[in-house]
Amino acid sequence: MIHVESLVFNPFQENTYLVYTDDGECVIVDPGMLFPHEEEKLVERIEELNLRPKLLLQTHLHVDHVLGTGFVVKKWGLETMGHEADSFLVERTKDMAATFGMDLNENPPYPTKYVEHGDKVKLGGFSFEVIHVPGHSPGGIAFYCADEKVLLAGDVLFKGSVGRSDLPGGNQHELIDGIRDRLLVLPEDVMVYSGHGPVTTIGEEKRNNPFLQ
Repeated sequence: MIHVESLVFNPFQENTYLVYTDDGECVIVDPGMLFPHEEEKLVERIEELNLRPKLLLQTHLHVDHVLGTGFVVKKWGLETMGHEADSFLVERTKDMAATFGMDLNENPPYPTKYVEHGDKVKLGGFSFEVIHVPGHSPGGIAFYCADEKVLLAGDVLFKGSVGRSDLPGGNQHELIDGIRDRLLVLPEDVMVYSGHGPVTTIGEEKRNNPFLQ
């Protein structure tokens, strides 16, 4: 069985996810820790659950989702996976953080492995399919486990909303088309874990999301 736990970090109230199996294998998704106490909270929770971090998955590389990437890589020596189309954002992270009043010592590391639409990521005996949905960012991806009906959607799709498209590389039409063509075709009972806010389902967003009507 796959378990998903959210830890909310940084001033953007970003959801950092621990996704783990019954035997404790774990992936960390979009580590957003900005402050030392947030880093401590992540470590404490991983230790409390007796998890073994194996990978770092990055749904996209906007500043609020990568603030803790360097810490996680140094702490656990993890391979990081993201989409190459977002790589241009890495070198802009410090400057972007500064515009929001956040002082970073360095930019986060680049993903060590780039994934494409249709690739598979393994966690224990489970497989997550990479679904590329650009529009919020050029390299925005979701990770979908069909067996467990779990979708890690990043900032593509939210409960009652969709990702903003006014940031560098954003495209509203591309985003909406991608959501409709690649996410809303999933089973209605798939649980959607977004980069901000509460959990929702594909069915709920098909019926009620005003951006998708």
